[in-house]
Amino acid sequence: MTEPTTGSTSELSTSAEVVLCDVRDEPLSVDEVLGVVRHPQCGGIALFVGVVRDHDHGAPVTALDYSAHPTVVDALAKVCREVAERHPVARLGAVHRVGHLEIGDMAVVAAVSAPHRGQAFDACRDLIDTLKSTVPIWKHQQFTDGSDEWVGLP
Repeated sequence: MTEPTTGSTSELSTSAEVVLCDVRDEPLSVDEVLGVVRHPQCGGIALFVGVVRDHDHGAPVTALDYSAHPTVVDALAKVCREVAERHPVARLGAVHRVGHLEIGDMAVVAAVSAPHRGQAFDACRDLIDTLKSTVPIWKHQQFTDGSDEWVGLP
């Protein structure tokens, strides 16, 4: 039996709720994000955790710094609301880190709960893809050869 990846919000007794939307300069918690998106009518929670990797386009990375526009939380909240409107989900949340991050540090945590796993996966992918393409957060990468690169500047 194939599970549908779309459906109506009529399976839920409540409308979608953005329960967490923040940008922080401290380490992120997967447990926090998972905890706030749990919903008793949902059988699926999709979670995305973005971590700092040790390379980019073949060049070894030593660390990076994230910075953000002062309107970043409003922009992130808008993305969360739009994703909630596009998908049959119960709760969603996203937290992005700013400041200095080392290899392996969590940079972003996003999660979505929905009645079924396909709905949760679809919405979580939409959330992280839209966040990365529209929210004003920029990263400054440092490479082992001493060079650096800004990514995501307008």
